[in-house]
Amino acid sequence: MSKSVFYHAGCSVCVSAEQDIVNLLGADKVEVVHIGNDKSRIDEAEKAGVKSVPALVTPNGNVLHINFGASMADVKG
Repeated sequence: MSKSVFYHAGCSVCVSAEQDIVNLLGADKVEVVHIGNDKSRIDEAEKAGVKSVPALVTPNGNVLHINFGASMADVKG
């Protein structure tokens, strides 16, 4: 089974959600991607269907938007 991918931009909402997701799933089951620091992953997130962060993309491609921290347009700057 592949990992879920948790995308976030580093805001307080995102960091709080990251901690909860890692605690719920386990660090070995989720890849955390801080797209505020690694903008090269923005296109990947958008292609996966991420519209806002924080968001979790499950191994079978479902996108779970968690709370609302920032839109992808805001992240792109």
